Amino acid sequence: MKSELRTAVVTGAGSGIGKAAAIKLAEEGYAVALMDVKENRAKEVQDKIISAGGQAAVYDIDVSDETRVKEGLADVHTHWGRIDVVFDNAGINGTFAPIEDMETDDWEQTIHTNLKSSFLFVKHSIPYMKESGGSIIITSSINGNRTFSGIGMSAYATSKAGQVAFMKMAALELARYQIRVNAICPGAIDTNIDQNTEKEKSLEKVDIPVEFPEGGQPLEHKPGSPEQVADLVYFLASEHSNHITGTEVYIDGAESLLR
Repeated sequence: MKSELRTAVVTGAGSGIGKAAAIKLAEEGYAVALMDVKENRAKEVQDKIISAGGQAAVYDIDVSDETRVKEGLADVHTHWGRIDVVFDNAGINGTFAPIEDMETDDWEQTIHTNLKSSFLFVKHSIPYMKESGGSIIITSSINGNRTFSGIGMSAYATSKAGQVAFMKMAALELARYQIRVNAICPGAIDTNIDQNTEKEKSLEKVDIPVEFPEGGQPLEHKPGSPEQVADLVYFLASEHSNHITGTEVYIDGAESLLR
Protein backbone atom coordinates (compact mmCIF):
# COMPACT_ATOMS: atom_id res chain seq x y z
CA MET A 1 0.00 0.00 0.00
CA LYS A 2 1.28 3.43 -0.95
CA SER A 3 1.97 5.63 2.04
CA GLU A 4 0.84 9.26 2.15
CA LEU A 5 4.25 10.12 3.57
CA ARG A 6 6.70 11.43 0.97
CA THR A 7 9.87 9.37 0.93
CA ALA A 8 13.44 10.42 0.14
CA VAL A 9 16.52 8.30 -0.43
CA VAL A 10 19.80 9.93 0.61
CA THR A 11 23.19 8.36 -0.07
CA GLY A 12 26.22 9.24 1.98
CA ALA A 13 23.68 10.11 4.65
CA GLY A 14 25.97 9.56 7.62
CA SER A 15 28.01 12.74 7.33
CA GLY A 16 28.52 16.09 5.65
CA ILE A 17 26.10 17.17 2.95
CA GLY A 18 24.18 13.88 3.07
CA LYS A 19 23.60 14.13 6.80
CA ALA A 20 22.47 17.75 6.60
CA ALA A 21 20.16 17.00 3.66
CA ALA A 22 18.63 13.99 5.40
CA ILE A 23 17.87 16.03 8.51
CA LYS A 24 16.44 18.91 6.44
CA LEU A 25 14.20 16.60 4.40
CA ALA A 26 12.98 14.90 7.58
CA GLU A 27 12.19 18.31 9.09
CA GLU A 28 10.15 19.07 5.97
CA GLY A 29 8.06 15.93 6.43
CA TYR A 30 9.85 13.28 4.38
CA ALA A 31 10.50 9.75 5.55
CA VAL A 32 14.21 9.28 4.84
CA ALA A 33 16.11 6.18 3.75
CA LEU A 34 19.64 6.74 5.03
CA MET A 35 22.11 4.91 2.80
CA ASP A 36 25.73 4.81 3.88
CA VAL A 37 28.56 2.32 3.81
CA LYS A 38 29.16 3.15 7.49
CA GLU A 39 26.02 2.03 9.29
CA ASN A 40 27.04 3.37 12.72
CA ARG A 41 27.34 6.85 11.29
CA ALA A 42 23.95 6.66 9.61
CA LYS A 43 22.39 5.23 12.78
CA GLU A 44 23.30 8.43 14.64
CA VAL A 45 21.47 10.44 11.98
CA GLN A 46 18.50 8.09 12.24
CA ASP A 47 18.36 8.56 16.00
CA LYS A 48 18.39 12.32 15.59
CA ILE A 49 15.55 12.25 13.06
CA ILE A 50 13.41 9.86 15.10
CA SER A 51 13.96 11.79 18.33
CA ALA A 52 12.61 14.86 16.52
CA GLY A 53 9.47 12.95 15.53
CA GLY A 54 10.47 11.96 12.01
CA GLN A 55 10.80 8.63 10.23
CA ALA A 56 14.07 7.16 8.99
CA ALA A 57 15.62 3.79 8.20
CA VAL A 58 19.27 2.85 7.73
CA TYR A 59 20.62 0.85 4.79
CA ASP A 60 24.17 -0.47 4.47
CA ILE A 61 24.80 0.36 0.82
CA ASP A 62 27.95 0.47 -1.27
CA VAL A 63 26.73 2.87 -3.95
CA SER A 64 28.86 1.24 -6.66
CA ASP A 65 27.48 -2.26 -5.98
CA GLU A 66 24.51 -2.78 -8.29
CA THR A 67 23.02 -5.66 -6.32
CA ARG A 68 23.01 -3.71 -3.07
CA VAL A 69 21.65 -0.57 -4.74
CA LYS A 70 18.85 -2.49 -6.43
CA GLU A 71 17.93 -4.40 -3.28
CA GLY A 72 18.11 -1.26 -1.14
CA LEU A 73 15.74 0.72 -3.35
CA ALA A 74 13.35 -2.23 -3.53
CA ASP A 75 13.34 -2.45 0.24
CA VAL A 76 12.63 1.28 0.59
CA HIS A 77 9.67 0.92 -1.75
CA THR A 78 8.39 -2.12 0.11
CA HIS A 79 8.75 -0.34 3.45
CA TRP A 80 7.05 2.96 2.55
CA GLY A 81 5.30 2.13 -0.73
CA ARG A 82 6.85 5.01 -2.65
CA ILE A 83 10.04 6.85 -3.57
CA ASP A 84 9.60 10.55 -4.28
CA VAL A 85 13.14 11.89 -4.03
CA VAL A 86 16.56 10.37 -4.65
CA PHE A 87 19.58 12.38 -3.51
CA ASP A 88 22.56 10.65 -5.11
CA ASN A 89 25.20 12.28 -2.97
CA ALA A 90 27.81 9.70 -1.91
CA GLY A 91 31.18 9.93 -3.58
CA ILE A 92 34.93 10.07 -3.10
CA ASN A 93 37.73 12.46 -3.96
CA GLY A 94 39.91 9.47 -4.79
CA THR A 95 43.62 9.89 -5.38
CA PHE A 96 45.13 13.18 -6.48
CA ALA A 97 48.15 12.52 -8.68
CA PRO A 98 49.74 13.68 -11.94
CA ILE A 99 48.20 11.87 -14.90
CA GLU A 100 51.59 10.35 -15.68
CA ASP A 101 51.83 8.84 -12.21
CA MET A 102 48.21 7.94 -11.53
CA GLU A 103 47.61 4.23 -11.21
CA THR A 104 44.91 2.83 -13.46
CA ASP A 105 43.25 1.22 -10.45
CA ASP A 106 43.01 4.60 -8.71
CA TRP A 107 41.46 6.17 -11.82
CA GLU A 108 38.94 3.34 -12.14
CA GLN A 109 37.99 3.45 -8.46
CA THR A 110 37.09 7.14 -8.67
CA ILE A 111 35.08 6.76 -11.87
CA HIS A 112 33.49 3.56 -10.57
CA THR A 113 32.38 5.09 -7.28
CA ASN A 114 31.26 8.50 -8.46
CA LEU A 115 29.91 8.03 -11.97
CA LYS A 116 28.66 4.45 -11.91
CA SER A 117 26.73 5.12 -8.70
CA SER A 118 24.77 7.92 -10.37
CA PHE A 119 23.82 5.61 -13.20
CA LEU A 120 22.78 2.86 -10.79
CA PHE A 121 20.60 5.06 -8.60
CA VAL A 122 18.86 6.69 -11.54
CA LYS A 123 18.36 3.40 -13.37
CA HIS A 124 16.97 1.48 -10.42
CA SER A 125 14.81 4.36 -9.12
CA ILE A 126 12.87 4.75 -12.35
CA PRO A 127 10.48 1.80 -11.83
CA TYR A 128 9.39 3.25 -8.47
CA MET A 129 9.17 6.90 -9.57
CA LYS A 130 7.73 6.76 -13.08
CA GLU A 131 4.12 6.35 -11.98
CA SER A 132 3.93 9.47 -9.80
CA GLY A 133 7.03 11.44 -10.78
CA GLY A 134 9.56 12.93 -8.42
CA SER A 135 12.99 14.50 -8.14
CA ILE A 136 16.48 13.06 -8.55
CA ILE A 137 19.38 15.22 -7.39
CA ILE A 138 23.02 14.36 -8.09
CA THR A 139 25.94 15.83 -6.19
CA SER A 140 28.52 16.87 -8.74
CA SER A 141 31.11 19.64 -8.19
CA ILE A 142 32.47 22.90 -9.52
CA ASN A 143 35.50 20.79 -10.49
CA GLY A 144 35.24 19.48 -14.03
CA ASN A 145 32.32 21.81 -14.77
CA ARG A 146 33.37 25.35 -14.00
CA THR A 147 36.89 25.02 -12.62
CA PHE A 148 39.89 23.06 -13.88
CA SER A 149 42.64 24.35 -11.63
CA GLY A 150 42.68 21.41 -9.22
CA ILE A 151 46.06 19.94 -10.04
CA GLY A 152 46.04 16.16 -9.78
CA MET A 153 42.24 15.97 -9.81
CA SER A 154 41.85 14.58 -13.33
CA ALA A 155 39.92 11.46 -12.28
CA TYR A 156 37.68 13.33 -9.84
CA ALA A 157 36.95 16.18 -12.24
CA THR A 158 36.21 13.75 -15.06
CA SER A 159 33.74 11.82 -12.91
CA LYS A 160 32.01 15.04 -11.87
CA ALA A 161 31.76 16.32 -15.45
CA GLY A 162 30.34 12.95 -16.43
CA GLN A 163 27.67 13.21 -13.75
CA VAL A 164 26.43 16.52 -15.16
CA ALA A 165 26.30 15.16 -18.72
CA PHE A 166 24.46 12.07 -17.52
CA MET A 167 22.05 14.23 -15.51
CA LYS A 168 21.09 16.18 -18.63
CA MET A 169 20.54 13.03 -20.67
CA ALA A 170 18.42 11.55 -17.87
CA ALA A 171 16.40 14.76 -17.42
CA LEU A 172 15.24 14.72 -21.02
CA GLU A 173 14.54 11.00 -21.09
CA LEU A 174 12.60 10.98 -17.84
CA ALA A 175 10.61 14.18 -18.37
CA ARG A 176 7.75 12.10 -19.83
CA TYR A 177 7.35 10.52 -16.39
CA GLN A 178 7.46 13.88 -14.56
CA ILE A 179 10.76 12.86 -13.01
CA ARG A 180 13.01 15.88 -12.67
CA VAL A 181 16.78 15.36 -12.66
CA ASN A 182 19.19 18.08 -11.55
CA ALA A 183 22.70 18.39 -10.15
CA ILE A 184 24.21 20.51 -7.43
CA CYS A 185 27.80 21.67 -7.88
CA PRO A 186 29.29 22.64 -4.53
CA GLY A 187 32.56 24.44 -4.09
CA ALA A 188 34.47 24.22 -0.83
CA ILE A 189 32.07 22.92 1.82
CA ASP A 190 33.03 22.28 5.42
CA THR A 191 32.86 18.46 5.44
CA ASN A 192 35.23 15.58 6.16
CA ILE A 193 35.65 14.37 2.55
CA ASP A 194 39.24 15.65 2.38
CA GLN A 195 40.19 13.21 5.13
CA ASN A 196 39.58 10.41 2.63
CA THR A 197 41.77 11.88 -0.10
CA GLU A 198 45.15 10.47 -1.06
CA LYS A 199 47.57 13.04 -2.44
CA GLU A 200 50.70 11.88 -4.19
CA LYS A 201 53.93 13.71 -3.33
CA SER A 202 54.67 13.83 -7.05
CA LEU A 203 51.95 16.48 -7.42
CA GLU A 204 54.68 19.02 -6.75
CA LYS A 205 56.14 18.45 -10.21
CA VAL A 206 52.95 19.58 -11.98
CA ASP A 207 51.76 22.21 -9.50
CA ILE A 208 50.94 25.59 -11.02
CA PRO A 209 51.29 28.38 -8.42
CA VAL A 210 48.23 30.61 -8.50
CA GLU A 211 47.31 33.32 -6.01
CA PHE A 212 43.62 33.97 -5.45
CA PRO A 213 42.05 36.95 -3.70
CA GLU A 214 41.88 36.66 0.06
CA GLY A 215 39.15 34.31 1.28
CA GLY A 216 38.61 31.96 -1.67
CA GLN A 217 34.80 32.35 -1.44
CA PRO A 218 34.00 36.01 -2.23
CA LEU A 219 30.45 35.89 -0.88
CA GLU A 220 31.25 34.90 2.71
CA HIS A 221 35.04 34.53 2.73
CA LYS A 222 34.79 31.00 4.09
CA PRO A 223 33.71 27.52 2.95
CA GLY A 224 30.00 26.87 2.72
CA SER A 225 28.19 24.71 5.26
CA PRO A 226 26.43 21.39 4.68
CA GLU A 227 23.23 23.05 5.90
CA GLN A 228 23.40 25.64 3.11
CA VAL A 229 23.64 22.84 0.57
CA ALA A 230 20.80 21.00 2.32
CA ASP A 231 18.53 23.99 1.73
CA LEU A 232 19.28 23.75 -2.00
CA VAL A 233 18.63 20.01 -1.98
CA TYR A 234 15.24 20.58 -0.35
CA PHE A 235 14.37 23.25 -2.91
CA LEU A 236 15.17 20.88 -5.79
CA ALA A 237 13.26 18.08 -4.06
CA SER A 238 10.18 20.18 -3.48
CA GLU A 239 7.38 21.50 -5.65
CA HIS A 240 9.03 24.92 -5.46
CA SER A 241 11.29 23.72 -8.29
CA ASN A 242 8.64 21.88 -10.30
CA HIS A 243 9.69 23.49 -13.60
CA ILE A 244 13.43 22.95 -13.14
CA THR A 245 15.13 19.93 -14.69
CA GLY A 246 18.34 19.21 -16.55
CA THR A 247 20.12 21.97 -14.65
CA GLU A 248 23.36 22.14 -12.68
CA VAL A 249 23.22 24.62 -9.81
CA TYR A 250 26.47 26.04 -8.45
CA ILE A 251 26.66 26.63 -4.71
CA ASP A 252 30.10 27.99 -3.99
CA GLY A 253 29.91 31.62 -2.89
CA ALA A 254 31.34 32.63 -6.30
CA GLU A 255 34.52 30.63 -5.60
CA SER A 256 34.57 29.15 -9.10
CA LEU A 257 34.35 32.58 -10.72
CA LEU A 258 37.84 33.31 -9.41
CA ARG A 259 39.38 30.29 -11.04
